[in-house]
Amino acid sequence: MLPAIVPGGKSYIKQLQPRDSILIADQVEYGFELEGVKNGTLIALPDFSIISGDTLTIVRNWQIDTLKNYKRSGTKDIKASVILAPFEAGRYMLPQIFAQRTVDGKVDTLSFEALEMEVTAMPIDTATFVPHDIKGQIKYPVTFNEVLPWALGAIALAALVYLIIMLARKARRSSEEAKPKDPPYVIALRKLDRYRSNKYWAPEKQKIFYSGITDALKEYMEARFGVDAPEMTTAELFDALKEEKDISPESYAALKELFERADFVKFAKMIASDADNATVLPLSVKFVTDTYQAELEREKEAPGQ
Repeated sequence: MLPAIVPGGKSYIKQLQPRDSILIADQVEYGFELEGVKNGTLIALPDFSIISGDTLTIVRNWQIDTLKNYKRSGTKDIKASVILAPFEAGRYMLPQIFAQRTVDGKVDTLSFEALEMEVTAMPIDTATFVPHDIKGQIKYPVTFNEVLPWALGAIALAALVYLIIMLARKARRSSEEAKPKDPPYVIALRKLDRYRSNKYWAPEKQKIFYSGITDALKEYMEARFGVDAPEMTTAELFDALKEEKDISPESYAALKELFERADFVKFAKMIASDADNATVLPLSVKFVTDTYQAELEREKEAPGQ
């Protein structure tokens, strides 16, 4: 048994561009609306692909939208439509719409009257029409109001980055200040230990070897004896240390000889012998430990200790 055909009313045509007429390539919506559709109703729509061609094209196939929902009655108003685009002027007879409806197991077909669509071309006055070259894109000058938000944003971003950097530096300084510092002799011995290998005795590495040893000793002397050792020449440095009681005459003489040899290696390109190189690190370590031990013994002997 074939489903009964029920008149569903008229179809509708709606332009997607607000014009007083339909022009070539304008898109139009063609479809129908139904009121009071019971929830659970199935709608089967026709295949309009057969009408798509060079002069009339389907841009979007069938789509069903709910216009209004009635919760109390359990019904709704719906709209079903396709989008068409004509590409030739003339009069189009759109096909009649048949929609199969299934409600509670009952099937019928709704019929919607076909509509006629007239498409026009853009009118051209051939008597006064003059063709012109295609103009380039118009460039308008940039105004202050357009630049201002970007400039303020850049300034705010720079200020934020600067603030983050300052806070990070402050936090790092605070952590460094809170961290207990190692005593000068520990720092000196740690730096001297880097040059324990005899690989630095090679002629091309002796400058690094002697510079590293003497720099570590100068930093220790500055912290231990209060002399500006890093900025002094060898003669000035040992002239300032000659009255220090914690430095034995033997250690003083051996250390002075070491610094003088280092000057020749660094500035006169002298190549020191392996025998001389072998004495550098033990002599330096002994100087640091002896002077530190002398300081500890003096502190123990001080009154109140």
